[in-house]
Amino acid sequence: MVSIAYAPLYKLPLPTGPHGEPHRFPMLKYELIPEQLLYEGTCTPEHFFVPGPVDDRWVLGVHTPAYVTQLKTLTVPPAMVRRIGFPLTPELIEREWIITQGTIDCALWAKQHGCALNVAGGTHHAFPDKGEGFCLLNDVGVAAHYLLETGQARRILVIDLDVHQGNGTAVMFAHEERVFTFSMHGKDNYPLKKEQSDLDIALPTGTGDEVYLNTLYDALPRLIDQHQPDFLFYVAGVDIIGTDRLGKLAVSREGCRQRDVFVFDTAMGRGLPIVVSMGGGYSPRIADIVEAHCNTFRVAVGKFS
Repeated sequence: MVSIAYAPLYKLPLPTGPHGEPHRFPMLKYELIPEQLLYEGTCTPEHFFVPGPVDDRWVLGVHTPAYVTQLKTLTVPPAMVRRIGFPLTPELIEREWIITQGTIDCALWAKQHGCALNVAGGTHHAFPDKGEGFCLLNDVGVAAHYLLETGQARRILVIDLDVHQGNGTAVMFAHEERVFTFSMHGKDNYPLKKEQSDLDIALPTGTGDEVYLNTLYDALPRLIDQHQPDFLFYVAGVDIIGTDRLGKLAVSREGCRQRDVFVFDTAMGRGLPIVVSMGGGYSPRIADIVEAHCNTFRVAVGKFS
């Protein structure tokens, strides 16, 4: 059975705009995803667990002490708070620490049972010394460090298929040979200044299902053959779909589901444990976001049950 990390604090209230418009980050999805999975019977309450906060020891393995102190004392410089995009509150910091532990707990479950998923996470714009793009702590970075330091993994492959480049993760592991960072993202998308992952594939605006999927079908097995990982982290952003207001690609929802099928089939076929962090999704209709994310859980539960 797959295990799924979720805590009520994942859905954090955000301020509305000056005219009452909702915040541009769709925080509601974190509540709706588990509700939908339970409603339709894909998951039962036994699939879900509530993580506690991560120990600072593991956070400090990939984030600088000065930055961690700024977060915990709510002294992040205003310019960085603006780049992050969330108001800095004690609840936000607690949320980030819990999400990060959720990804660690998922990794431990996947080691034993093959697959686990975090309803949040995929915060790949968090650098060692700063946050941006709705990302404060890099949950995959912390969890990868945890696995390496505790001897639970020797070589890790990060499969980042969010539409935005995993710039923070790229910098975080630039000099760590045991972690290979692979980012397949939109060429003309945020961040405008790209960092250097171990492998970056930048897709042109308007890329659709055929090119997207064939590119992935070619790249992922080759990377696994070359890098020989014993653990996979998968950032499964659904901002690749054509309805996404920030995505600039034209992948269909079914194409996004086929992406998930291929990643999970590849992991199963190679006998590699895999942890999913959800990543982004910004379609104007919350139903489009939730449905695309739920497909990832449906595929995982169907394959690993």
